[in-house]
Amino acid sequence: MVEQVIISHSILVKIFLVFLLAGFFIPKMTAKDPLKFRKASFIYTMIFQALASMIAFTGLVAMVMGDYGFSLSIVLMILIWGAMMFIEIKKYKVIKVTDVQDPAKHALLKSLFIKISSVQVLLVVAMVVLKIMEAKGAVSL
Repeated sequence: MVEQVIISHSILVKIFLVFLLAGFFIPKMTAKDPLKFRKASFIYTMIFQALASMIAFTGLVAMVMGDYGFSLSIVLMILIWGAMMFIEIKKYKVIKVTDVQDPAKHALLKSLFIKISSVQVLLVVAMVVLKIMEAKGAVSL
């Protein structure tokens, strides 16, 4: 049973990573219409939060069912989840209050979106690599 929860957690992380990578296309697809950029960013943020919450929930269920306790890798996952949620909420708030009709601000927001998405992908990939190394015995946390 615990294995199924861990597999679900792993699948959700992979879906999340694909979603994050697909998010790089939002600034490109909405380049000509700033209001669509704002709307697409809102939809992206809602899906981001839903997927991140599903990942956190399945991780918590796996931790409790498997009686894993708070290891350093679990604490790192919790911290990364919290940081990513905080960054995503702040990113959307900036996009929401900024005048996207101004071409200079719109270009700045698109650049910000891509940079933040890059950091988020890096965090997820780093944690996945760390867990793979931990599973293979190369790292013990």
